[in-house]
Amino acid sequence: MISKAQLRTKRLFDFALALLLLPFLIVPIVLLVIIATIDTRKYGVFSQTRVGQHAKLFKIYKIRTLREEQHLLGHLDKSATTLGKFFRRTKLDELPQLFNVLIGDMSFVGPRPDVVGFADSLEGEDRKILLVKPGITGPATIKYKDEERVLERQKDPEYYNRTIIWVDKVKINKKYVENYSFYLDLSFILKSTLN
Repeated sequence: MISKAQLRTKRLFDFALALLLLPFLIVPIVLLVIIATIDTRKYGVFSQTRVGQHAKLFKIYKIRTLREEQHLLGHLDKSATTLGKFFRRTKLDELPQLFNVLIGDMSFVGPRPDVVGFADSLEGEDRKILLVKPGITGPATIKYKDEERVLERQKDPEYYNRTIIWVDKVKINKKYVENYSFYLDLSFILKSTLN
């Protein structure tokens, strides 16, 4: 099981790496925000409430990928732009999460931060997952890197996500917390950059 000392080391590493990467990534992030603003016709940074460590809520930052279209009947339709799909596929939309890591809401490695209704409703042993900060990458993220495509092929994507993918992610993330090591984090960072 991950210890308090390991959590402190993990945070120190996250902060140092985020600080190191910031000078190299700040210009690409600003450019992506400008491009997404033009592409979606809304401010290029998207923020949403997610469940963090100890079930504490925080705002996650991403590059905006959806455009809102007003239809004749008055309803709004949100769909990913062609560029937005590219940003999602290449994970470029997640670059602003570097700021989430810097301020301490997220880690480079951990369970992906979910919307309310998933991690915050875990019970018993499964709540171990909440001991760590959510991550930009992690074992479940790597396994389900094509999650959007998998869900697109399902008759009921929401049901499939809740009953199959989410259940498996909980098992994977619980195992990660129980068998945590700093070298394990390094291996997940390496796997993510090579994927």
